Amino acid sequence: MSDHPPTAPLEAQRVVRRMARALGRNGLSGPFGHCSLRLDAAHFLVCAPRPMALIGVDEPGTVVPVAGPLPESVLGEVRLHQQVYARRSGVQAVCRFISPSVTALAALGRTPRPRHGNGAYFAPGVPFWTSSALVRDDPSAVAVASLMGDGPAIVLNVNGAVTAGSSPEQALTLAWFLEDAARVELAVLAAGQAEGSHLLLGDEAAVRATWQGRIAERVWEFLTRDDPEA
Repeated sequence: MSDHPPTAPLEAQRVVRRMARALGRNGLSGPFGHCSLRLDAAHFLVCAPRPMALIGVDEPGTVVPVAGPLPESVLGEVRLHQQVYARRSGVQAVCRFISPSVTALAALGRTPRPRHGNGAYFAPGVPFWTSSALVRDDPSAVAVASLMGDGPAIVLNVNGAVTAGSSPEQALTLAWFLEDAARVELAVLAAGQAEGSHLLLGDEAAVRATWQGRIAERVWEFLTRDDPEA
């Protein structure tokens, strides 16, 4: 058997570029962050290691093994992607992003609560990784992925968040929903109404957090509007 990783299909490269640009061009990430797409059980494709909004047409990502050392030039935090894919066979895409409201809320030691429709996807709550250090080593990546569990997202203190979805559309949508939920949480806190206000939990949250009706596809279409590879 060859030790060389598989070549990513052109369509997979295009999808990762579109996802990356959507994160960068819709206020979900600035100079930092990355996203990836599962290729098979043993490999995934991560975007080029530069500001996601600036990734160009035909600029390739890198194929990364789910287990083993990272290829040269791949960012150290891509270990997070490895650990999520290794633990969750149903995850097909991962977004690592640093959005403003999620970060501001994390500075208060908080994560978004399920207070409205978009927040219902994270009920009963989003786990919070308390360390402010960047996750660039295997033990930390293992610990973060373990804390995330089977959930759709985790907040990394003041370093943004990670979302994982069963499709690239879903992972991107969850990133957008998480930032929106953080925006609402900050507004509720500013109004002094956080305690005792209604939360979407249990069956109410489960019914509201539906993917039927092309939810993820519609958000993908909105966030990738005017993309040069659309």
